[in-house]
Amino acid sequence: MQTSQYLNQLHTADKLSEEPWPEDATLYQPFEAEQILLPESASCLAVKAYLKMCNLPFGIRTCANAEHMSPGGRMTKLPFIRAGAFLFAEFEPIVNFVEQKDMAIGSWQDEDEKADMRTYVSLVENIFTMAELYVSFKNERVYKEVTAPRNGAVYPWPLNVIQNYSKRRNALRQLKVYQWHDLDIDQVIDKVAKCCETLEYKLKESPDTPFFFGDQPCELDAIAFGHLFTILTTRLPNMALAQTVQKFGHLVSFCRFIDEKYFQMRCLQE
Repeated sequence: MQTSQYLNQLHTADKLSEEPWPEDATLYQPFEAEQILLPESASCLAVKAYLKMCNLPFGIRTCANAEHMSPGGRMTKLPFIRAGAFLFAEFEPIVNFVEQKDMAIGSWQDEDEKADMRTYVSLVENIFTMAELYVSFKNERVYKEVTAPRNGAVYPWPLNVIQNYSKRRNALRQLKVYQWHDLDIDQVIDKVAKCCETLEYKLKESPDTPFFFGDQPCELDAIAFGHLFTILTTRLPNMALAQTVQKFGHLVSFCRFIDEKYFQMRCLQE
């Protein structure tokens, strides 16, 4: 059985590497204006940044049931990408898919540098996603004024009530699994601040280059931008996360640089 699974994995890897990047690759996500939530928005922006850094063409399809169409995932289940016959959800699986095709940024890094970089990626994804989930679902004012109305916006009553209950229950369960459920807001902010300190220190190691690992982007640049930029530009009743990130000037400048280079949304003021 194990031999069969291993051979199937090899066969899939061969197919991934042999097929060219499909011109009709499509990224699926919830509606941005009225539905998408903070952690989902950060994850979607991180994937978009990565694909743009790789200079790969892709379309974007917004739909109300994107989360339920997703093949699954460890954190938000979003976004997911349809590329030819393949479906992949969330940042790391999509990055791995691109790497199978030898189209990935960061190919210039040696193995030690890649291992170091992926440690940062894991830190960023875990800390920021948990903090975003915490604020979205544990803070009562944010939940009642932003999370619940947006999450239920595309569903009629009483389906919106059921959907909100299910979504919040799953988010709180996830916070328990990662041992964030019983933290207070000050402890959450402390974790975010320490993560920002780590990122800013890394960014300042190469003061003459715009990216975390030199003068070329890697996946850390994409995922850090996705979370930091989303936190900085999302208006919430509780702005503690944004106020914490704003204290780190190098990270704010980094977000402004990535935005200008790849998106030109220009949401961050000088």
